[in-house]
Amino acid sequence: MTHQFHPTALREYDIRGIVGDSLTEADARAVGRSFGTAVRRAGGNRVCLGRDGRDSSPALAGAVAQGLMAAGCDVVDVGMGPTPMLYYSVFALGADAGLMVTGSHNPPNWNGAKMMLKSRPFFGADIRALGDMAAAGDWETGQGVMSSHPIMDDYVAALAADFRGRAFTIAWDCGNGVAGPVVERLTKILPGTHHLLFTEVDGRFPNHHPDPTVEANLADLKRTVIEKGCDFGVAFDGDADRIGAVDGQGRVVWGDQLLGILAEPVLKELPGSPIIADVKASQALFDRIAELGGKPEMWKTGHSLIKARMKDVGAPIAGEMSGHIFFAHRWHGVDDGILGAVRLIEAVALLGGSLTALKDAMPAMVNTPEMRFQSSEERKFAIVAEVLARLKAEGASVNETDGARVMRADGWWLLRASNTQDVLVARAEARDAAALARLQAELDAQLALSGVKAVAVGH
Repeated sequence: MTHQFHPTALREYDIRGIVGDSLTEADARAVGRSFGTAVRRAGGNRVCLGRDGRDSSPALAGAVAQGLMAAGCDVVDVGMGPTPMLYYSVFALGADAGLMVTGSHNPPNWNGAKMMLKSRPFFGADIRALGDMAAAGDWETGQGVMSSHPIMDDYVAALAADFRGRAFTIAWDCGNGVAGPVVERLTKILPGTHHLLFTEVDGRFPNHHPDPTVEANLADLKRTVIEKGCDFGVAFDGDADRIGAVDGQGRVVWGDQLLGILAEPVLKELPGSPIIADVKASQALFDRIAELGGKPEMWKTGHSLIKARMKDVGAPIAGEMSGHIFFAHRWHGVDDGILGAVRLIEAVALLGGSLTALKDAMPAMVNTPEMRFQSSEERKFAIVAEVLARLKAEGASVNETDGARVMRADGWWLLRASNTQDVLVARAEARDAAALARLQAELDAQLALSGVKAVAVGH
């Protein structure tokens, strides 16, 4: 017996597809059988299984469980909840691996899987190997058993344990994702006044799409913060491994700005620590980490890549512009949006009590949004290589950690190939609008030299 996955389903960091088209229950069984095989061959057999609130998730999780058990793995069903709750269950229950059925921040008709093996992320070559196993029918065989271990209450207790903050008035936008039931329980424990939005889990996301990196999705949160006089507000994506935030004036506090705030208490406790951010982060963040006595490190975009790098260098905290914040200090080295909110409360309390004041104190920078330009799978990496070659020939200052980040006296621009889509990703930042326009023109000129029209495409 063999199984061929849809060619777009096996991605760099997870498995993802349109339900009934590029992702079926047969695919889910094959994912479970292949991942179970990988777990068995790594010396394990006990796998925690979680799912998000999408309408398709119960059936897909059931099919994954069948595949895992057919490979000889025992499955521990931890129930519906956030992806970080699934990560927590692996550590708390001493399991060998974890698999989360989730479509993350994608539209309702999408779903997929995120995995971890022992304490490390499972991505890249690991995921490609699952496809090879399925295509060859190279599977282990066994008769695993399934048990249930609801863990949400334990997870909430762990989030609130050793809380070091104080009472604030906070708005929480759960976006009808699986953050809702956790936030309802958590805010009964935390001090302060809490205004909760859209905590009912609904996989259709009827109020707004759960992606806090898109400012339009924060409209309800901003309005609530202003109307209720909140100190600040937080929001989450569909599976709650990413956080968004607004200050008391409803201004967005972006992912790199959040990391700068969250890193400060950590560096007070662990001076000189490495702090990792992805290549899309503001230069102001790297400067701030150095100013605080930390060792800023720019790394490749991608939550699994960041997690792996954290382990390599012993970083206590890391983050991405996308709102993934990773906590190794007082946690397990994984990304967790709800823990990010708890730590933000603590950090704001320690740093003077006002997120608005912290936002005011940040350097005034002007940025483009993340821009995406259509490119074929065959050309996208070649285009970046061509751009790099031209920049080196002119003697430009370029960071090649992930694509080309071009440093100029008054700003920078970035061009990289997406790991998950047939697009080039770009961003620019400068000290004023005139410099930003010049940097963007420079980027556009480089794209044109490689035959790419400077017309951005949607996410």
